[in-house]
Amino acid sequence: MLIVLSPAKRLDFTEPPADLPATQPRLRDETATLLKTARRQTQADLRRLMGISDDLAKLNQARFKAFDPEATDIGVQAALAFAGDVYQGLDARGLSPADLDWAQDRLRILSGLYGLLRPLDRIQPYRLEMGTRLKTRRGASLYDYWGDRISQQLNADAEGHVEPVLINLASQEYFGAVDARALKLPVVTCHFREAKDGETRIVSFFAKRARGAMARWIIENRIERSHDLKGFDRDGYVHQPALSTEAEWVFTRG
Repeated sequence: MLIVLSPAKRLDFTEPPADLPATQPRLRDETATLLKTARRQTQADLRRLMGISDDLAKLNQARFKAFDPEATDIGVQAALAFAGDVYQGLDARGLSPADLDWAQDRLRILSGLYGLLRPLDRIQPYRLEMGTRLKTRRGASLYDYWGDRISQQLNADAEGHVEPVLINLASQEYFGAVDARALKLPVVTCHFREAKDGETRIVSFFAKRARGAMARWIIENRIERSHDLKGFDRDGYVHQPALSTEAEWVFTRG
């Protein structure tokens, strides 16, 4: 069973534990090629492409220029470097080395620049959202750039698992980079809703935190089969069979 998460815009590059191992992203050649295109963008280009302020455009242009695609000892492990709402729920810095070792074979993070990351893959500071319409020789967007490469890597990563299934805890923007035609795994997408006055609705902040919390729960409990996800009860969430389908599972609280 594999779990996929989205990355985060907010980063935390404080020093990780000295004894925590670090691995290298597997799609480094693809990252290096994409970086050449990203480096050609002006601040105005980045502001327009990403919908960000002048200051953020300047920061990210500097990040692309400083990025060293050949370096193997620069950066922080991906699960620790991302610090948005999802990663507050995951709290990777609070996981034990044994937990992170187990997650290394099962947790995957989708990335506009790196394609697909494992928790312990070392990354450098960047911002490149998957929905960015950055033109490359492969097409008009990052979806075109990555094509079926992410799906092919997920297929390979699932080999030998007790149950070859993909648990989707990513946003729609990022999961759109997983080519459904090339993916050979069944997908279960989890949704988290808040219940009030007999109705349920998605509250983005809480839903993001819950995605990370479910990933952590899977890791801590060594969940190997998708059916066992229905027992997820962290932060008051309960699986709702009546609101769910075979491939879309709904959890509510309130």
